[in-house]
Amino acid sequence: MIKKIYKFGGASVKDADAVRNLAQIVSQHKDEDILLVVSAMGKTTNMLEKVLADFREHDGDLGMEALHEIISYHDGIIQGLFESNTDPRFDENIAGLFIELWEKLQKTDAPYDYQYDQTVCYGELISTSIIQEYLSKCDIPTRWLDARKYVITDIEPTFRAANPDWDETRLKISKLNDEHIRGIVCLTQGFIGGTADGKHSVTLGREGSDFTAAIFANCLDAEEVTIWKDVDGLLNADPKRFADTVQLPHIPYSEAIELAFYGATIIHPKTIKPLQNKGITLKVQSFLHPDHEPSIIDGTHRKNDESIPSFIVKDNQTLVSISPRDYSFMDEHNLKTIFEVCADLNIHANMIQTSALMLSFCFDSDKAKLKQMMTYLKDDFSIKYNEGLQLFTIRHYHEGSEHDFIAGKNVLIKQSSRSTMQFVLS
Repeated sequence: MIKKIYKFGGASVKDADAVRNLAQIVSQHKDEDILLVVSAMGKTTNMLEKVLADFREHDGDLGMEALHEIISYHDGIIQGLFESNTDPRFDENIAGLFIELWEKLQKTDAPYDYQYDQTVCYGELISTSIIQEYLSKCDIPTRWLDARKYVITDIEPTFRAANPDWDETRLKISKLNDEHIRGIVCLTQGFIGGTADGKHSVTLGREGSDFTAAIFANCLDAEEVTIWKDVDGLLNADPKRFADTVQLPHIPYSEAIELAFYGATIIHPKTIKPLQNKGITLKVQSFLHPDHEPSIIDGTHRKNDESIPSFIVKDNQTLVSISPRDYSFMDEHNLKTIFEVCADLNIHANMIQTSALMLSFCFDSDKAKLKQMMTYLKDDFSIKYNEGLQLFTIRHYHEGSEHDFIAGKNVLIKQSSRSTMQFVLS
């Protein structure tokens, strides 16, 4: 039985030293029946997005130049991990993956979201192929699993934000418990899945590897999931933005969902539900300091859960303000019309405010989706928007705790609830 799921993100496998560190952690736990979920290396997903844009918007030469950067980056990691010549079969496998990627990049007549999923998935496939080879070199027997054959999407997949068909996915993944051999580490990819017919790749949304780990944990009835990060557990703020951050040692599922919803990047928003449904513990642990106590997320509520305020910043936000052209109220009918369009375009509102005549909301900037939304709504609604904004959220707000961050900034919207304060800033 596979009891534990370890998820390693891009930062934890960004170079040869990082992969060696992963192998060291795995070697200490390989007898605990673990499955590894691993992301693309470093910023590979960003690089692949650029390559795809170059192929679609510019000429092939520019796209090939960007693709060679990715090949060179991974080749540098391979050279750093394997001092002598590698197994020719490994070399052929890696070369074959890059050839497949190049072939799929040529198909620029396909819809963008579809081509995105067929190409960006190669970051994880290449990453896990390299890591499997290195773990084997370290005498850690490893079974490589193609996540596209286990995380099966719904019948009509939403490319770039696919939802699993839980019945089919559970049927596929649960078989791993019957097949598992003690002492052999299973290794698969985060972020990606496949269609039921096996013909197409899908992705689960950016940073979706956490969700992948939760899917496997749920379907395997695992005991716990550990997300290995470059920080000491779950912090109350991004240490790159805020001084004097503190660790949240133990929070309930409900608080983790709130933090993820408002944009805390340490946990993917969809991660918690599959774990909560099975009572599976989630740990957030430092891969730089693996002996440091992890943060724990589970079903336990404690008296001091709300004693530490959390600060969350989402950059690159678009604020849209929508009013009915006929000056009717912003009632349930108008709200339904607007949110149906948002749902169809996969626009997620990070902050919502309504008044008698206006609905305002923030979402992650996407010029194409903004243009489509305005096209659908322009006949019945007047639309104004601002781009390049920040959304600043404080969970468990303390009086005055916003002052340092918002000083000198223009506050476009401020709103609060019993436990949360939000600011839209320019």
